[in-house]
Amino acid sequence: MSTLTQLEGHDAFIHRHLGVSAAEEAAMCATLKVASRAELVAQTVPAQIRLNAPLAIGAPMREEDALAKIRGYASQNIIKKSLIGLGYYGTHLPTVILRNVLENPGWYTAYTPYQAEIAQGRLEALLNYQQMIIDLTGLELANASLLDEATAAAEAMAMARRISKAASNAFYVDEGVFPQTLDVLKTRAEGFGFTLITGPAMDAAKHDVFGALFQTPNASGELTDFTALIGELKAKGVVTAVACDLLALVLAKAPGEMGADIAFGSAQRFGVPMGFGGPHAAFFATRDEHKRSVPGRIIGVSVDARGKTALRMALQTREQHIRREKANSNICTSQVLLANIAGFYATYHGPEGLKRIASRVHRSAQIFKAALVQHGVSVQNAQFFDTLTIASSDAGSIAARALAAGFNVRVAANAISVSFDETTTRSDLAALLAAFVPGATLDVDAVDAQVATACEFGPARSSAILTHPVFNRYHTEHEMLRYLKRLENKDLALTHSMIPLGSCTMKLNATSEMIPVTWPEFGNIHPFAPADQTRGYELLLNELTEMLKAVTGFAAICMQPNSGAQGEYAGLVAIQRYHASRGEGHRKICLIPKSAHGTNPATAQMLGLSVIVVNCDDNGNVDVEDLKAKIAQHAANLSCLMITYPSTHGVFEEAIKDICALVHAAGGQVYMDGANLNAQVGLTSPATIGADVSHMNLHKTFCIPHGGGGPGMGPIGLAAHLAPFAPNHSVNVVSGPNVGQSAVSAAPYGSASILPISWMYIAMMGGSGLTAATEVALLNANYVATRLSGHYPVLYTGSQGRVAHECIIDIRPIKAACGITEVDIAKRLMDYGFHAPTMSFPVAGTIMIEPTESESKSELDRLIDALIAIRGEIAQVESGALPADNNPLKNAPHTQADVIGEWDRPYSREAAVFPLAWVAAAKYWPSVNRIDDVYGDRNLFCACVPMDEYQA
Repeated sequence: MSTLTQLEGHDAFIHRHLGVSAAEEAAMCATLKVASRAELVAQTVPAQIRLNAPLAIGAPMREEDALAKIRGYASQNIIKKSLIGLGYYGTHLPTVILRNVLENPGWYTAYTPYQAEIAQGRLEALLNYQQMIIDLTGLELANASLLDEATAAAEAMAMARRISKAASNAFYVDEGVFPQTLDVLKTRAEGFGFTLITGPAMDAAKHDVFGALFQTPNASGELTDFTALIGELKAKGVVTAVACDLLALVLAKAPGEMGADIAFGSAQRFGVPMGFGGPHAAFFATRDEHKRSVPGRIIGVSVDARGKTALRMALQTREQHIRREKANSNICTSQVLLANIAGFYATYHGPEGLKRIASRVHRSAQIFKAALVQHGVSVQNAQFFDTLTIASSDAGSIAARALAAGFNVRVAANAISVSFDETTTRSDLAALLAAFVPGATLDVDAVDAQVATACEFGPARSSAILTHPVFNRYHTEHEMLRYLKRLENKDLALTHSMIPLGSCTMKLNATSEMIPVTWPEFGNIHPFAPADQTRGYELLLNELTEMLKAVTGFAAICMQPNSGAQGEYAGLVAIQRYHASRGEGHRKICLIPKSAHGTNPATAQMLGLSVIVVNCDDNGNVDVEDLKAKIAQHAANLSCLMITYPSTHGVFEEAIKDICALVHAAGGQVYMDGANLNAQVGLTSPATIGADVSHMNLHKTFCIPHGGGGPGMGPIGLAAHLAPFAPNHSVNVVSGPNVGQSAVSAAPYGSASILPISWMYIAMMGGSGLTAATEVALLNANYVATRLSGHYPVLYTGSQGRVAHECIIDIRPIKAACGITEVDIAKRLMDYGFHAPTMSFPVAGTIMIEPTESESKSELDRLIDALIAIRGEIAQVESGALPADNNPLKNAPHTQADVIGEWDRPYSREAAVFPLAWVAAAKYWPSVNRIDDVYGDRNLFCACVPMDEYQA
């Protein structure tokens, strides 16, 4: 190798992504008593499933080269002003939010706020978001976001069935809903066995249904007051849901004022770029009486051990990890980062600022309508907010002239629609009029003066909005900046320390990977823009598809699912469609190991499948004999097996190929949950082990950050025989064998604007780098397990004593001996500056640790030393040196308030907050003490409280 080549090799991104140096690796291998990383892999991954060739992905690219290549892709996207509407609109993201939230790893690398004491900042931001939705929809309760508007509609339909007393199994859908919403509703209704009835909104009461869904403004822009119709339906016991527009609701009558049970929509136009379809936060609101039936997560108010106001995720017993197939939904990832941005957008502009924006958007539509009418063009809309529809036999020619002038408009059935937004300018109105009426000119001020000032959307809202002080205080950039920083400082993210969550793969989200996300060439593209404007996305998607094919071994990839749970759902949809195509639609039995993620059984019930649980043996593996017995019992009706690999117990099961073969022999399909794909890449693959379909968590294995609980992407890989049954899209059809299949998400490529993150990661790592990442993930996990094994029992290992990329330590003997629980250890870790690993999953009373390949040996040692020190504290409780009810673990986490007053505890202040010497060097202070979860659920309150309660 030449000197120059050697020098260039040190520029490789792999050295930035992998945390362990060569010297550290050697020391770790010595601890593990192996000669090399390769020897460890041989002891860990069964030989019968090992790949026999390197990954067919190119050589690693330097960061600057990868950025240059993706910049070239971005430049092939053509930005037009998209007036297509249908839930996607131009918007201005305030730069103070862009720089300090969207581009800030302190916000985007945080995890879902399960550990509420170290997540008070984003919990407050989410509570603000919920208050914004409550105010604008006129309903009493809102959740903390859903994936997109179309899937929110599907969740509304499912919730309507849960709470409706009607015997009917039919659901009525307003024909004016956005077409992508209807597309997703068709898929979801098929799984649930519902009958969809579509027709004019006002005909809903003519039908026997359990629920009805309306949209205002609808696809053609018409705003409708549904008060009388909703009253008529409610008298018949029908649950009503209204899809609505947040910006329109600033001015127009709210769904709650109409009597609706549910309101939902997209918060995209509150500062979040269109991004070729996402990610965007969907909102969902309902009446207080339905709070236990709401899908997704809800942020609630509680108190901490000092009685101080504190926030947490409320009513978690509704969630899939607890209720499993009886859960309200399979939602595991929401859109926290985007919900926070939307909430901050409202905070920064305040009620008056939002009214000005909404009024300007509506005024633009009014002026354009008046100008058209003056030139003899008839506009269909009697009442509207931002969208006008014009019938024309010459719609194609008008659209062509608009395109030449720089605008995308919507053409459908001899009509043309235009949707105005926050970015619309006076010159836009003039140029657009010339496209509709060649040669026409527009004096905006003159027409503005002629048009009546009254709004043209029917009844105005009667309720005030955004009266809470948080929406009326931070309107200067200086104040907003400080508020954002105050919230950020309350949270622990990867900017502070490792987040060693089992099954959640919190690895490096490199800056170079994140940079393209905010480029306008990716952000300012409508998902239904013409194909010749999205060539850059096409190139990137095609290349990423080939990369993921190489990783998974599958023949096809579907990019549409915009979360891991959506990927699960899409995979099972493909399986059920496949069975139906063979005349075997009766196959409705889904086998799921006892150790599986809660999303698995929750997803299965969404397809109307019956879940049969398969036992695990004493080593944590699938009990093959139990599996054989259950396959034999249900062979005629077996749909599939859902299995995670490596297992949820953190072990490569050696019988995996046999397990898959048993299912196939009975006519079933194998769905592999991709949560642990980080232990497979380059060493084995879902196709190699025998799976037929698998989702990939791009927000785990492929470096899209968790965003405090979202966004995510969960594309699926499919074997050739399942590829024709993957989701497609009715508005923007994706070419392939699955043309004609209905959708699972609102946009054809899900949250497309974050796909450049995964492309950058794979391009910069190359096939060799990806394989090395997997090997180092195994190295780090086994190092942690080995060092901790002398202090805590490691619950499961493989036949040669190795774990996969995560390990489970057993806390149950400690609890039995002295009453210290896994929760106490989790809270105590906060005092050491760490986020807790995963608690009580998949085994109650345990802690599951995943260190990932991005952590250095020194960071691993800090975590290990903290857990060993905590074990020493536990020993003091066991020996009686510390009281069982008054010790550093039971009182954790400790705040500044604990140490500045009187101290009467049987351990020192120093032991409480500086338990090891290095903690003091960069102390992270939890902002609240341990939160009372029971109080929060018994006194449920999910809206903003007086601001001095937060800051006391």
